Amino acid sequence: MEDFWRTGFLNDSSEDMDNSNSSCEDSVETEAFIHLSLPPAVFIIIVLSCLEKRIKRCCIDEKIPLHGHCGIMAPFDILAFSNRWSLGFAFGIIADKVMYLFTSDHFISLFPRWAKVFVVLIHAVEVGISMYPFFACLSTSYVITGAILGFLYTAAWMFISVVDYFLCPDNNFLGEYDNLIKGWPSLVCYLFLLGKFVHIFVKAIIVRCRRDSVNEETSFVETHQILYVQQLLRKPLPEPPQKSWIRRKMYQWDPYFRFPSRMIATAVLLFVCLYTFVVGEFIVSKFTIDMLKNLKTLLDHLLQSSPDELEETMALSKSFGEFNTVVEGVWICTTVASSVMSVAYVLLMLACYRKHIKKLRAGKKCYFLTESEIVPSTQCVLALGRFTAYQIAYIIWGYLIMHLMQFVAGMILVYVIILPMVHGEWAKLLDKWGTVILSFVLVMLLRRLELFAGSRVFLQPKISPKDDQRPLALDNRKAFVNFSYFLFFHSVVVGFFSCLMRVLRSTVLGAFLVGRLDRPVMPKGFEGCDKAYKSWVAMLLMDHYHSNPILVCFCHILDTKIRQRQWQKVNGPTENTDMREIAPRVSGRARKRWLLLYTLLNNPSLLQFRKRRLGSNPVDFPQPCAVPPGDHSTDQLVRWDQHV
Repeated sequence: MEDFWRTGFLNDSSEDMDNSNSSCEDSVETEAFIHLSLPPAVFIIIVLSCLEKRIKRCCIDEKIPLHGHCGIMAPFDILAFSNRWSLGFAFGIIADKVMYLFTSDHFISLFPRWAKVFVVLIHAVEVGISMYPFFACLSTSYVITGAILGFLYTAAWMFISVVDYFLCPDNNFLGEYDNLIKGWPSLVCYLFLLGKFVHIFVKAIIVRCRRDSVNEETSFVETHQILYVQQLLRKPLPEPPQKSWIRRKMYQWDPYFRFPSRMIATAVLLFVCLYTFVVGEFIVSKFTIDMLKNLKTLLDHLLQSSPDELEETMALSKSFGEFNTVVEGVWICTTVASSVMSVAYVLLMLACYRKHIKKLRAGKKCYFLTESEIVPSTQCVLALGRFTAYQIAYIIWGYLIMHLMQFVAGMILVYVIILPMVHGEWAKLLDKWGTVILSFVLVMLLRRLELFAGSRVFLQPKISPKDDQRPLALDNRKAFVNFSYFLFFHSVVVGFFSCLMRVLRSTVLGAFLVGRLDRPVMPKGFEGCDKAYKSWVAMLLMDHYHSNPILVCFCHILDTKIRQRQWQKVNGPTENTDMREIAPRVSGRARKRWLLLYTLLNNPSLLQFRKRRLGSNPVDFPQPCAVPPGDHSTDQLVRWDQHV
């Protein structure tokens, strides 16, 4: 992560930084290694692409004996559940490179203004190619080759990063372990990937020695999906099991659900990017506070040189020192609070993803969409690529906005309430806020009186003692009309301040919810204007349609049956083969009745021409309502079967 700290906003802040960075000229910096890593990255991509097999043949195979190789590599499967944490730590490695894209302005300034946009795009592609081998070596089907190349490439990057950390000392804003505090997330990710590649290599060698890979078949259904379908088919328990406080209030582990690799990678990337941004912000704030302290020292020196008006100058110096202390304390407290809330937002994102996916599996689309609202398929496809990028940008912006609002609110609270209490100015404090507190207490008492009158005087008694509340039926109407008349004049004054509170609450909630994509910032009916929330809903629909356990298990059963039948056609049935699996026997009468039911369901007008209805009274057999043709549920078919 050294490239972010060196090429960021601290490069030109002081001459001391330039002097400290002069010792880095003899070493290879991370920024320079991004350019130097392009040839080995391209070589790894070409090797793995040549080994990759293609499903379809083309005209080149007739001229060149490729034997089905030279396919297109995929860095990862965004809908898969394998290599989840490996992909997450691979994204953690590129987190500082993503931050580096925002801070690499030193070489862009060398180009003319019209070419800067193209230079940024080319540089983004360069960083993408440089980071591509981390993912390609994890996802390739040639695990031994991928493990060897991935280990060497990761070791080279880790070596350059470690050398860059210790041979290029940065300004010690964070103390003696400044570089370690900045770079430990990347080092942990490098170490994890190195261990993962070693594990993949050893496992592949063991499998190759045992020769188990010959009969190994890949399956697109996961274990947790099979367990989920089995759980649906079981009879539910009469009484749900008792849950602990943690499961009831905080989080309940679900054995039938697993987060896809994309969500785990997004969470890891968010944690690393958020940590990088918070540490960078802390360095800037520490530099600013040090400047304020130096300014206070300079002010004291200037005031001592002019002894005239000593009392006023001493009061000014004391106020400025008190301001510096308050700013430092409030900023540190709000930094901790904003960081904790942002981390909680990341965890809430995962919890809301699980909750929303479960609602979609239960058929509750109305929780996200109205009956007339349709999400275009193109938007769902693009949402998979946009979601992670949107979430990173929104969580960082949300942290910054939330931090600034908390800082301003903290400064107001300290100067309005806390400092007068510290200085013993209780009389002034009560004189300023006594009227406001009294008005607030009176308004709250009047509201309690209104609620008491509405629940006890103006509503009729409960119909049953077991009812939770009284029925919505007026009682004492004349008294209610007089009460409403005099309440009108009071409500006008209260409504004016209530409007201001409504605007204030909306602003605060909107600012605090910027980092959460699972909740729309816009009010109900205007969710379409919130692009982030639309990408969240579209991503959920895409995951639901491609990873629904019932659908995946059904396709797995069909695929298994088709493979068995194809194998039996070639080799013939074996002794252990169940003949009912080859040609399942169905009752002819049951088949005809189901076909008749389906025909009548799509053609209700034919019902009156049935034999047993020709001589019957139409009154005895009411005509069913016309049902449009299409897919229908099992309950509809059963009801129609009983009716027919």
